[in-house]
Amino acid sequence: MKQELKRRLISLVEKDLIDIEAALHENLSPNLPLVKEIAGHLLFSGGKRIRPLLMLLSTRLCQYQGEDAIGFSTIFEYLHAATLLHDDVVDEAELRRGRPAAHTQWSRPKVVLTGDFLLARSLSLAAKTGLPDIITVMAGITEDMSQGEIEQMEQKGNASLTEAQYMTVIQRKTAVLLQGACKSGGILARAGKEKEAALDAFGYHLGVAFQMADDLLDYTAQADTLGKNPGADIREGKLTLPLIKALENASNEDLAWMLKIIADPHFNENDFKKLQELLHHYKGIEYTEKMAAHHVSLAKQSLGAFTPCQAMDTMMLIADYAIARDV
Repeated sequence: MKQELKRRLISLVEKDLIDIEAALHENLSPNLPLVKEIAGHLLFSGGKRIRPLLMLLSTRLCQYQGEDAIGFSTIFEYLHAATLLHDDVVDEAELRRGRPAAHTQWSRPKVVLTGDFLLARSLSLAAKTGLPDIITVMAGITEDMSQGEIEQMEQKGNASLTEAQYMTVIQRKTAVLLQGACKSGGILARAGKEKEAALDAFGYHLGVAFQMADDLLDYTAQADTLGKNPGADIREGKLTLPLIKALENASNEDLAWMLKIIADPHFNENDFKKLQELLHHYKGIEYTEKMAAHHVSLAKQSLGAFTPCQAMDTMMLIADYAIARDV
């Protein structure tokens, strides 16, 4: 089922992905070779390109007739890459997409400044659209993502983190970028406020589902598939929905054990296996799967304002794939 879904999706977007990849290379154009090398280490390491793809599909859904939709779609991939470079420095992550994180290969100041360059590049491309509303979207994304990262840092190791607080963090750190990509497609096509709002809602619910799926994979996937070490979230003190729900349902004895694991990130492989078992036992995994599927359903419903077309079909498949994927 997963492979068939992936095959169908790739068949629909393969040419667009090739065009997006070419545009990412063409628009990067830094003056310093080192900046290109550092940026390319992450940017061309196998990302899904879901953000530029969503902007492109959103323009088509709104029957955009202008030029350079492919080029403008790279706005959100550059912004995404900038945030990943910064996040990996902040989190001291060792791996990203199965490769050593950039800050393990170059100095942290150089990596942070390269992230700044990518942010500036995304803003320069947004300015070329000639649409202030897209600049406004970009500014809002940057504000939200910065605050989301700070909030996540503030909540590290907080075993009392609530589901509502978790939802606020993932909206600011993940959903906001997908919202911005979809909404900006509507803005570029001058689709009007109603359709922009519908695209924004699609991006929000898809982003929430996408992040919940990522949080599940951190407890269910293998390292060679995931591209980073499983259990990285809890080792970094990040409580995600599977663990939040399990803590809520746990017996006193198991709750005490899990709180000990949260307090001591240097747990061994056997401890992690036991934690995985408890997340299943106390329905943390099941609940997160259910909530992710709920948000996929809401995302699909958001597209009801549009006329059915291939772009809509593809966006529906992306929503399904968001929670069916292995990476």
